[in-house]
Amino acid sequence: MQRWEDVSEIRRAVRDKAISKEPGCSWIEVNKQIHAFILGDTAHPKINDINRRLNQLIHKLMGMGHIPDSNFVLQDLEGEQRDDSLRYHSEKLAIVFGLMSLSRGSAIRIRNNLRICGDCHTFAKLVAKMEC
Repeated sequence: MQRWEDVSEIRRAVRDKAISKEPGCSWIEVNKQIHAFILGDTAHPKINDINRRLNQLIHKLMGMGHIPDSNFVLQDLEGEQRDDSLRYHSEKLAIVFGLMSLSRGSAIRIRNNLRICGDCHTFAKLVAKMEC
């Protein structure tokens, strides 16, 4: 059961009390340089390439039967907005950057400030199987 009215009420109370939540952030080290990503990040110099590769991977996974789990979208969004909210999570951006930047077979180590969502966890497992 979705309780969006309750969510709205809590978010309004949080906003009224000026409480802020730190956005989800993922870091990856490549060539002794830390690269940080947040949801919908556009600041990274390779973000267009990262998004293109991410979309290719998601399309390939969906062709193999994977359906992104929209239960992990914690906002009242519909359709494409809902899909995009999951698609561009910081973990996925960092994983794809790692795939693009590290040699094949290298371990990709992502650090997060928040717990990884179930959809990103599944994505990471499927990509690891596909890339082996």
